[in-house]
Amino acid sequence: MKNVKEYIEEHKDRFLKELIELLKIPSISADSAYKNDVFDAAEAVRVTLDKAGADNTELCQTEGFPVVYGEKIIDESKPTILVYGHYDVQPADPLELWHSGPFEPVIKEGKIYARGAADDKGQMYMHVKAFELLMNTEQLPCNVKFIIEGEEEVGSANLETFITNNKERLKADIILISDTSMLSLEHPSITTGLKGLSYIEVEVTGPNRDLHSGVYGGAVANPINILSKMISSLHDENNHITIPGFYDNVLEASEAERALMGKTPFDLDHYKSKLGIEAVHGEEGFSTIERTGIRPTLDVNGIWGGYTGEGAKTVLPSKANAKISMRLVPNQSDEEITKLFEDHFKSIAPKSVTVKVTPHHGGEPYVTPIDTMEYQSASEAILLAFGKEPVPVRAGGSIPIVALFEEVLGLKSILLGFGLDTDAIHSPNESYGLENFYKGIETISYFYETFTKNKLDS
Repeated sequence: MKNVKEYIEEHKDRFLKELIELLKIPSISADSAYKNDVFDAAEAVRVTLDKAGADNTELCQTEGFPVVYGEKIIDESKPTILVYGHYDVQPADPLELWHSGPFEPVIKEGKIYARGAADDKGQMYMHVKAFELLMNTEQLPCNVKFIIEGEEEVGSANLETFITNNKERLKADIILISDTSMLSLEHPSITTGLKGLSYIEVEVTGPNRDLHSGVYGGAVANPINILSKMISSLHDENNHITIPGFYDNVLEASEAERALMGKTPFDLDHYKSKLGIEAVHGEEGFSTIERTGIRPTLDVNGIWGGYTGEGAKTVLPSKANAKISMRLVPNQSDEEITKLFEDHFKSIAPKSVTVKVTPHHGGEPYVTPIDTMEYQSASEAILLAFGKEPVPVRAGGSIPIVALFEEVLGLKSILLGFGLDTDAIHSPNESYGLENFYKGIETISYFYETFTKNKLDS
């Protein structure tokens, strides 16, 4: 494939300026205060697809935020790649921990800092620019369709309806997604598995109002104390999750698979140093890579109650709340795990409080085989761009829609991500390496070529 690197080098400053403008839009789907901004981001993506050469670009309305669609059909007899990404981002809190404004992109030390830089605006935009490159150099070898949604960070609630209602329109041969990470630029990898997700909010209520902690303390249950004990009981001394039935359907990795994972380039000391910790933590009997890749987890994502303002207020609170996520592995169902959690959490509550469990969103785990033509095509594209073959890895994150794509559209997904674990996605000071951005554009361009050739030869 000619002129790929030359085109990127010639236009890389413009690519970056365009990405910066997109990152300035605070498209936070979880917060209704940013509703108009999410719609603005959708339109910005549609416009850039249109300028890149896509046909039939439009904002497909849903009950929530729109799906951006565009396509280029060069020949019905040729293969079709369906590109998926999202333009919505996580909330930026806590704002005081950002070194610069989350929606005021800053470039330093070879990275661009902004909310959404890596998840997923920066990675999604690589696909738009790779498409532009292939169009402008007249090298697009196959058909391409884009669906870029605005609700990934809140569970993609309306995307199932969209793809179900548009099955014919979305016909393709493979789905290409860049919303994951790789080990490093020195050790490129391809994500072959994603965890499922069950996300829950719990509320523990004691007295019918906040009380004076001196007058009532010791006589009335404190919901924060109770909630803390209940959460603590969800893991045993070996960091094993104690919910009855939680592990019943877990698909255990084979010894051969664990041995392969053990060969993954991984520097534990570097890992700890980057995180500023003295020791890792997790389920006994498993390595760090195994804990994040093939073992289910349960974590508190937020906890609150009582008085948290400046100074002192001696209050015994009426309520305590927490948000809890459980990352699931193959054969675990998010609906079943959610029900197991709810039943168990209510059963361990003392009679002095009442418990409310509210499921938010979830998704099924996903694993893609590495002995397929599709994976081989991605591997060949990595080899062309990086000069070395990629390592297959399981990821700890979740993209709930991936399993749904296979269920509804019957399509496998290739998870060709270029982020790094140090990108601080979902955290303050999220960043994305400029070299990763440009390498991603290059690799995606090569994937169009390798996939088309392999598909036509098969």
